[in-house]
Amino acid sequence: MLKLLKNALEKAPVVKRGDYFYFINPLQGVSTPLQPDLLMEIARAIVSIADLNVDRIVTVEVMGIHISTLVSCLTGLPLVVIRKKKFGLPGEVEITSEESYRKIAKEEEVKLYINSIRRGDRVLIIDDLMSEGGTVIGMIKGLQKAGAIVKDIVVVINRGGGLQRVKKETGYDVKTLADVEVRGGKVHILGMRKI
Repeated sequence: MLKLLKNALEKAPVVKRGDYFYFINPLQGVSTPLQPDLLMEIARAIVSIADLNVDRIVTVEVMGIHISTLVSCLTGLPLVVIRKKKFGLPGEVEITSEESYRKIAKEEEVKLYINSIRRGDRVLIIDDLMSEGGTVIGMIKGLQKAGAIVKDIVVVINRGGGLQRVKKETGYDVKTLADVEVRGGKVHILGMRKI
């Protein structure tokens, strides 16, 4: 079982922004420093459940980078980071991502840019947190536009209706390590993947 992740989630602080209760994701390195043993526990768990018959790992900046980097190092698979900055490289694909937590600041869409993906590349998407699924949906659509084949999707923490929305809008299932909800000013674990 993912004991370190469970413990970190149970201790995660919750802050209220407007009407939204935002929990400080233990993978942010904000309320406590990032712990190497927690990061390795998560990376090893991802390696144990993900379809690794892929050409590339793909994540979006910034919070998915450290976990995806460890998975890349453990598997020898190259890592592509979808960026918020446009570089204008040949074949660059622009996508729109809807991040629910950004709605608090009235910023409903974020432009993201994909580079280093070739037509026919088989990819594994990794992200740290999903609530409504907007970022994952944007990544899937952008990768398909670039000609990639999405083989698997793993999200460390799921909070909200994102799993159902991703399935409905794209047909893909998302694997998670922890499913949580925030109520009463605390993070409550609804389920943890048994590893």
